[in-house]
Amino acid sequence: MLAERPDMFVLVAALLLLGVVLGAVAHLPLPVALTAAAVIGLWLAVFGVRERLARRTR
Repeated sequence: MLAERPDMFVLVAALLLLGVVLGAVAHLPLPVALTAAAVIGLWLAVFGVRERLARRTR
């Protein structure tokens, strides 16, 4: 059954990981959580821009 729908396994694993991360963030002080969220958001924005530029040059 797992070989038929590997995308569903990835979705379940991602949701499980998201729950663990959100549970850990809930125990952090708000300024630390917001700073971490800003750093991750900035990293994702830089990654997205780099990927877009790389696809344009190909």
